[in-house]
Amino acid sequence: MAASSNSSLSGSSVSSDPEDYQPPIWKSYLYQLQQEAPRPKRITCPQEMESRPKYYGREFHGVIPREYADELLGEAEGSYLIRESQRQPGSHTLALRFGHQTLNYRLFYDGKHFVGEKRFESVHDLVTDALITLYIETKAAEYIAKMTTNPIYEHLGYTSLLKDKMVHRLRRGRTEQRRVTFQSNERISSPPVRRSALKDTPEKQCSYEKVHNFKVHTFRGPHWCEYCANFMWGLIAQGVRCSDCGLNVHKQCSKLVPSDCQPDLRRIKKVFSCDLTTLVKAHNTTRPMVVDMCIREIELRGMKSEGLYRVSGFSEHIEDVRLAFDRDGEKADISASAYADINIIAGALKLYLRDLPIPVITFDLYSKFIQAAKLPNAESRLEGIHEGLLQLPPAHYETLRYLMAHLKRVTMFEKDNLMNAENLGIVFGPTLMQPPEQNALATLNDMRQQKLVVQLMIEHEDVLF
Repeated sequence: MAASSNSSLSGSSVSSDPEDYQPPIWKSYLYQLQQEAPRPKRITCPQEMESRPKYYGREFHGVIPREYADELLGEAEGSYLIRESQRQPGSHTLALRFGHQTLNYRLFYDGKHFVGEKRFESVHDLVTDALITLYIETKAAEYIAKMTTNPIYEHLGYTSLLKDKMVHRLRRGRTEQRRVTFQSNERISSPPVRRSALKDTPEKQCSYEKVHNFKVHTFRGPHWCEYCANFMWGLIAQGVRCSDCGLNVHKQCSKLVPSDCQPDLRRIKKVFSCDLTTLVKAHNTTRPMVVDMCIREIELRGMKSEGLYRVSGFSEHIEDVRLAFDRDGEKADISASAYADINIIAGALKLYLRDLPIPVITFDLYSKFIQAAKLPNAESRLEGIHEGLLQLPPAHYETLRYLMAHLKRVTMFEKDNLMNAENLGIVFGPTLMQPPEQNALATLNDMRQQKLVVQLMIEHEDVLF
């Protein structure tokens, strides 16, 4: 495609809000093609058809042969009609004239009209979108195939804005992925450096990477892709938008966007049931504020409470705490004046961890931890758990590290609260670990291993993390 096909429109500026961002360089070729696409021309039936479904208009011609449909459409690009199938009564075909030929599509209706994935309020909108897509993909097939080869994403616009916002981007809570050696006498040593192969490696600082949460989106008015800067063509579902940060890109471009989503607080609707990494990035914190605030409150006034974490608080009050966090975030009042029973706060913390869409010990690592717990040798069990911990996403690792340090402190008050590492493992095993497939039998069979994993992480917290 000739270079002149791409024109730059000067004068656009970069907004401080990523949602209002407009690329300073518009590649207008695809926009021009959409403007040139044929317009729909409805071929109406001259007589009223008694068999016409109520969701079709005068473009419905009843049962007619293909040849007669071709004749009615003529040579006008964009002309269309609907006919009932001769072979399958009750099924309908959209006959559309494009590229000097008649294209026939099986037409469906389920409250909206569709021939593929996209669903439309009217047949006219469906045909308009089809003509735009057919025209652009016919005229610019080679251009579309190459439009991601020179993206603006890494240099302009959205990424630059995020870099400005993330000058103080949080670092991984652990400054180093410590390797530990488990010795045969079951004492655990933690060397000051990692294994010899990594001895000279500088301290590693890792950011909390997060993939974009792209969903198909219909844009009102012209929109350009914020990855390749090309026009997003079509009438509806022209591309995808990240529901966490608002990035707008073509569907094909979304596969190439780096995992650098910086969630926008305005888009985070709630605290509970929100992805852990999404929440900490949106609030620019190391761990979810729910974990920090609940643990702080429990350590302030509940460490000697008998049956801490085992005794349940009133479910209605726990629900009140959940609503308070969803509504007020870090300003939620969970003090003794609001909730005198510390079991309510402990119950809210367990509920938060249990309701995470991806558990603290992630689905993809679940079997690794379970298998580690099944190993007969104590050293091998700890090695396996340690290997699994190193593979956790940073936000999950830091949350688990902080929680295990807290639970270790809880066991120091065992004489008062009657909660040792084993008891806490029974409580937190199914809370922190859930099998990828929600199979009740598998969960039941794994309960012993779930308990053991958490128990060992509490008992050996100082060297495993």
